[in-house]
Order: sequence, then C-alpha cells, then structure tokens
Amino acid sequence: MMISGRIIKGVGGLYTVASGNELYECSARGRFRKMKLTPTVGDHVDITVSDEILKKGIIDNIHERTNILLRPRVANVDCAVIQFAASSPNINFDLLDRFLILAQTQSVENIIICINKCDLISEETRQYLDRIYKPMYELIYASATEGTGIDAIKEKLLGHVTVFAGPSGVGKSSIINAIIPNMERKTGEISKKIKRGKHTTREVELLEYNEDTFIVDSPGFTSLILDFLKPDELKNYFKEFAPYMNNCYFNDCSHISEPDCGLKAHIGKEISQERYDRFVLLYNELKQRR
Repeated sequence: MMISGRIIKGVGGLYTVASGNELYECSARGRFRKMKLTPTVGDHVDITVSDEILKKGIIDNIHERTNILLRPRVANVDCAVIQFAASSPNINFDLLDRFLILAQTQSVENIIICINKCDLISEETRQYLDRIYKPMYELIYASATEGTGIDAIKEKLLGHVTVFAGPSGVGKSSIINAIIPNMERKTGEISKKIKRGKHTTREVELLEYNEDTFIVDSPGFTSLILDFLKPDELKNYFKEFAPYMNNCYFNDCSHISEPDCGLKAHIGKEISQERYDRFVLLYNELKQRR
C-alpha cells in the first residue's frame, strides 16, 4: 500500500513520516544515494507501508521542494519569524536587516517580525519599527511571559511550516512554548510512539501545532553569512527600493555612486536614510569579500 506524508524527523537513516494521524518509521530506497538525493525533514514523500501494525515503511518518492534551508536543514519552509527583544538585548537593526535578507533569499514567502518583551519597548523604538518595517512586513509585538501577541502569531502561522530566527537571549524558545505548550513533552511522545530513544544530538524536527501547521523545534537560521550574495543582487532584497529602481539613467545602477540615480531622490522620504545607509554598508562589505 502506498500513501503520502511528510517527513517530520530523521535520525541515522530512519525517517518519521506523518500521514494523517499516523506516524511511520521509514527507510529510504537505495536509489536515492545514486541520485545524490537525501530525504530531509519537511519533504513531502510517497511511502510503501511494509507493516501497518508496526507502522513501518519505505520512502519511494520525494516530491519537488519549494526550498531547502541548510541551518537548520529543513525543506519546504514557507514562513519565518524573525524575532528580537525590545530590551536586554536591545534591537540590532543591522542584524535584523540581515535576517530579513537571508529569509528572502531562501524564497520564504511569509516573513513576520516579532518583538518580544514588548512591555519594555520605548515609544521611540516602537515608532521607528512602525515607520520603517510595518509597511513591508508583518510586525507583531509580543510577550512570552504575559501572553501578549501570542494569538496573533498563532493566526499567522496557520497552514505554514515555520522557522524562528534571531539572536540569543530574545526568547525564541519561550515564544514557541507559548504557541505549543509542553513542547518537550510532545517531542517525547513522538519518540515513544515510534519506540525510539532520545538522542544526545538535537535533531531537526517538525512539531505539529495544527493540521498542516508545523514549527521547526530547533529555532531558526543559525548562520548569517551572506557571502553567497553578489553585491548587485542586494538591492533586490530591500523591498522599499522596488518602485524606484527602474528610474535610473543606468540600467545596471547600483544606487551607490552613479549619477542620475532615480532611487536616491526618495531617500529620507519613501526610503529611510537609516535603511539606505545600512544597504550601502552591506553592499561595500559584500564587494570587499569578493
């Protein structure tokens, strides 16, 4: 019997595939090695059930992926929550921009900026976030301890596979635990159901919040190396640039030093000076690395 499902966990060449309300422990066909294709958490797959009682199967086919992240390694992610804290530590806007760029380069369609510890945010910082980022991204102010914004995050995650990203100390795990209470217990239940012990190495796993709604249990992107970007590609990931990039005299304008740049006329108006300055710094950084 062949059925379809999604890989929610993989350890040592064995994969846990969720199909409906059932979990199957599966191996992969040897031909995947010849194809240099490795089944990955998040993959949509077809499996042949070899033992319905023991819930065993074999992965026969891996559906085409929309994307694949490398850290954590997970496929078909379509939502990212970029999380920072309002205080302790304060928001690093250069780092925020880099996380946003990284998510966009991975073809993540839905991007949410979550500001945790929102009770500590200054009015100046809130106004800055609302002015610069709210027109382009979903922006949610939250508090894991007080429950503020948790329902709003839950609503935005429905129907998506979501990873969380952000620096250490901003409460990513606390927010995830507020969304999926007793997350560690649920992880243990999955291990028990497929009769597999816990491993010392933390593996990537999809936790089900709702039908067709999953959260990666190891939160988020862990690397912010943007060296794979060419300097001239960077402008495509600053959303506010888009309406003005075709108004330049030169078709290949970098919007840095060329004359008659149509984009520059909007700096300090529709385009914030701060965001543009960070664009220039990152552009020069990428150019030096190359």
